[in-house]
Amino acid sequence: MPRFAANLSMLYPERPFLDRFESAARDGFEGVEFLFPYEHAPEEIAARLRGNGLQQVLFNAPPGDFANGERGMACLPGREAQFQAGLLQAMRYAQALGCPRVHVMAGLVPAHADRAALRATYIANLRWAAKQAEREGVNLLVEPINVRDIPGYFLNRQDDAHAVLAEVGAGNVKVQMDLYHCQIVEGDVATKIRQYLPTGRVAHFQIAGVPQRHEPDLGEVNFDYLFGVIDEVSATCGWEGWIGCEYRPARGAAEGGTSEGLGWLRRWRTRTGA
Repeated sequence: MPRFAANLSMLYPERPFLDRFESAARDGFEGVEFLFPYEHAPEEIAARLRGNGLQQVLFNAPPGDFANGERGMACLPGREAQFQAGLLQAMRYAQALGCPRVHVMAGLVPAHADRAALRATYIANLRWAAKQAEREGVNLLVEPINVRDIPGYFLNRQDDAHAVLAEVGAGNVKVQMDLYHCQIVEGDVATKIRQYLPTGRVAHFQIAGVPQRHEPDLGEVNFDYLFGVIDEVSATCGWEGWIGCEYRPARGAAEGGTSEGLGWLRRWRTRTGA
């Protein structure tokens, strides 16, 4: 049965970040994810998790200068030392928060860059990072992202992500399969779930309505059907991960807007008894 985690970087935007944990718990979420925790002490976040009975299921390693447009460093030659320092910082947070998954953003392709050199750097960085994460019992995730939302992002397709995993050769490096990005880049999402979930290399899903990245019941994708596919395949392959709700509420920062937009989740819970 799919378990849904609230993405606190996007949901409940009317609340200060640390207050969003309580809002998520009040709406029945048992897990949370977010982009970056580094503006807050890990002890402070851990206290919010404990106080609201929540599990931390995912966050991102430091991406470089995010405010000025950077979206990861893993594929960038010459940034290895900064990448390594960021990964070690992420491991400290993962331990403090009891979080078993950390997403490593690949980065943007520089103008006139040699993609072969970028890929070699990406593979080498992931191999190094996998060894550090293995000591902490953490899975590292790579995520194919569409180039409409993030122009120039290095990793875009599911098949390429799985090829990267094969080349890295580490059992604790897995795929973060965002169905919003997958629909925009490739389509045929149900077939890809059936293809890749049984491999054991998909550690996490994320969802958002396409094309506006609002609630999953808004837009061109039938997420009720896809949830059923995940449920069906999970029953045969034993997958027990989470689905992150990484969308922007259609009601924006209106008071109670996120909670009002959770009708899709309430309907799913009623129908499945979850």
